[in-house]
Amino acid sequence: MPYSYRTLTETLTRAGIDEASDEALLILTHTCGVTASTLFSDRDRIFDDETLDELVRRRCERYPLQYLFGEWDFFGCCFHVNEHCLIPRPDTEILVEEAIRLLPQGAHVVDLCTGSGCIAVATLHQRLDVTVDALELYPETLDIATRNAEANGVANRFTPILADLLQGGAERLLPRSPYDAVLSNPPYIRTTDIPPLAPEVHYEPVAALDGGEDGLIFYRAILRSYAPLVKPGGHILFEIGYDQANDLRTLVHEYVPDATVRILSDLAGNDRVVVITLPEGA
Repeated sequence: MPYSYRTLTETLTRAGIDEASDEALLILTHTCGVTASTLFSDRDRIFDDETLDELVRRRCERYPLQYLFGEWDFFGCCFHVNEHCLIPRPDTEILVEEAIRLLPQGAHVVDLCTGSGCIAVATLHQRLDVTVDALELYPETLDIATRNAEANGVANRFTPILADLLQGGAERLLPRSPYDAVLSNPPYIRTTDIPPLAPEVHYEPVAALDGGEDGLIFYRAILRSYAPLVKPGGHILFEIGYDQANDLRTLVHEYVPDATVRILSDLAGNDRVVVITLPEGA
């Protein structure tokens, strides 16, 4: 079916897709090799392409645009993505920005639940003095992260580690500790909160979303087993759900009672990143 910018926007709107005009622009520029300025100047120009038709059909089924493209930009880097990894989101850039700012010169960092590798790779891309160990449970997902490290020119400072952080044995899994920081965007959605999420989210790996009954399983495990691997004065940076800041303060007080806690907000004003700083004398 042929589409113009105008009719594609209308089609996506009828499919219930938010920001349909923005997505129509992305789809046409990505698929048809046309510039945004051309589309804006002639919104009724027709594009008839089998690849475009199939992409629009899948998108109207609410299959994620990022997976359809097979890649997505995050913090100035391009990341390969598919159904084996969570799609990088703008909110996570807040964690990366803070890590870049906080890490000391020559920092050695671990990224837990690395997924696509977006946190590790973006940090390495900006901080040429940093090295990262990236831990992930699933081989297919770790392969994506490794591929992204290679594609963005940081593979020589990126060490992939296949392991289950919930099984304990942190010192055995991470023999290159201690670390200057732990970075993590772990699964943090409550199990019962997953079914009502947007249709696109259900194409993403549930293991990257499900934080258990209270959404805190991974935070407990990391604070219990991985906080001891952080140097005195070092940091733990978590992405969190918008309503989890108080829960994290409680957990930090339980597991690392002398640490300080700061909460960073996303662009919508929601709590999004917890910055934990260990005491210098720990």
